[in-house]
Amino acid sequence: MFDSLAHRVCLSSLAALLLSLSACSSMDGASNRLVSIVTPYKIDIVQGNFVSREQVAALKEGMSRNQVRDILGTPLLNSIFHTDRWDYVFTFKRQGIEPQARRVTIFFKDDVLIKVQADSLPSEAEFVASLDSGRKSGPIPVLEMSPESLQTTAPTTPVAAPQSPVPRTTSYPPLETTTN
Repeated sequence: MFDSLAHRVCLSSLAALLLSLSACSSMDGASNRLVSIVTPYKIDIVQGNFVSREQVAALKEGMSRNQVRDILGTPLLNSIFHTDRWDYVFTFKRQGIEPQARRVTIFFKDDVLIKVQADSLPSEAEFVASLDSGRKSGPIPVLEMSPESLQTTAPTTPVAAPQSPVPRTTSYPPLETTTN
């Protein structure tokens, strides 16, 4: 009889162990499914200089470095090993959208613009439109109350006039006390 009781306890312990292990794996699967549904918010990352198609079109061979800087701004990359080359690099990363990367390279000879190499660039309007794409916006709420709403929310009892404040004393105790 003792052997059968020990045998039953052993089998029930083994069953409980197997049940708890299977529960752990199902919890792990459920938590992985939950994590795949809920994703953390990732901020938009904008790095570098945005250069538009209109800005590149404004560049002309023979311009000075200062004229190019006035149109495009300060270059992101200005290497001491390539003093006659400026690189304008722009990257834009947003959650759920393919990252954007563009590069514009300006070449100088004797401080004069001789060549521009650029990726396919959007116009300023196209770029601004791409910033707003993918964002959900609902109807814009009315921010004014109608006269009818003002009448219904107006207080029915008159508001008491504010009482005059208690006069303050004009003498203050010293900030530090001196001990002799």
